[in-house]
Amino acid sequence: MAIKRHAHRAVAAGAVGAATLSALLLSAVPATAAPVTIPGVGNVEVPDQIIAAIPKGAIPPNVIPPGVVVPGISPTPAPAESVGQRAANAALSRVGDPYVYGASGPNAFDCSGLVKWSYAQAGRDLPRTSYGQLSAGAPVGLNDLQPGDVVSYYGGSHSGIYVGNGNIVHASTAGQPVKVAPLHAMPIAGARRY
Repeated sequence: MAIKRHAHRAVAAGAVGAATLSALLLSAVPATAAPVTIPGVGNVEVPDQIIAAIPKGAIPPNVIPPGVVVPGISPTPAPAESVGQRAANAALSRVGDPYVYGASGPNAFDCSGLVKWSYAQAGRDLPRTSYGQLSAGAPVGLNDLQPGDVVSYYGGSHSGIYVGNGNIVHASTAGQPVKVAPLHAMPIAGARRY
């Protein structure tokens, strides 16, 4: 009988303890919450007390991932893409399109047509021919290439756009689609930055 009484007391104490714990937890939950936007996830409700408890300047802006919006904390603006990076992105978007001599897009290209079209998407007008592309712009060394730099080959008769990681995008020849190729796959005549 003594064991049974102790068991009842333990259950009762546990129930009282759980009720007290629940009351404490429930009273700690705020009534309002602020939405925190997380790309690919959506809005997540974060209690206002948690956001208010973050001291100003405690989270450096560059710690918050791009696209995440936390009320009261200014995100670091994303760095603006360079004209060259935008041109490189445009060229990459055409990988797989057919090569057609004299074509300058938007669905078929020759080498200089791809370069001219890609830069037009970035807001810059370039010469139409590969020889013109080699003679314009600012010369750049092969060790200093950045995405978007125009690389000329075969004495200037062919051009492509450097896209980083030792690669270019180019429209090479009939029967071959626009593709990514190694920078040094052909004899280089020079490179230009626009």
